[in-house]
Amino acid sequence: MERNEVVLVDMFDRETGIEEKMQAHRQGHLHRAFSVFLYRGDRILLQKRAREKYHCGGLWTNTCCSHPGPGEDVEKSARERLEEEMGISIPRLTEICSFVYRAKFGNGITEFEYDHIFAAPCSKDPEPDLSEVEDWCWIGIPELMARVEKEPHLFTPWFITALKPVSEYI
Repeated sequence: MERNEVVLVDMFDRETGIEEKMQAHRQGHLHRAFSVFLYRGDRILLQKRAREKYHCGGLWTNTCCSHPGPGEDVEKSARERLEEEMGISIPRLTEICSFVYRAKFGNGITEFEYDHIFAAPCSKDPEPDLSEVEDWCWIGIPELMARVEKEPHLFTPWFITALKPVSEYI
């Protein structure tokens, strides 16, 4: 499902309006988002974003992320997007934390998001939508932490922020 509108929120995740997605990103308006982390033991399923994405193309990130639409339940929207993007159906995701982050990109896009972080165990390998996902891998947390510390430019900014609470949860 194409999500063309995002829910604008305040710093407490209270809805303040609705805006066209790209307009919100060009103007740098705070909006609701989610990031999903699937894990198998101490390994996390990462995806490498397709190069054609409107920002962060070719960077490694969590299993999937997006924005819930107006009136959508965040957890349900995250499960639906996970199935669309990675081909994995999960009956329930657990919200482990949320945070606000802001990142400006050279193409005039600003991500200013109230990001809900979800996690769930998973034994399946993905069957990703190749228009969204260039590559994927399962990686152990110690190795991942070392890579992020050594080469942070290979990862999305929200992923770097979310990794610590996710690794503590897992």
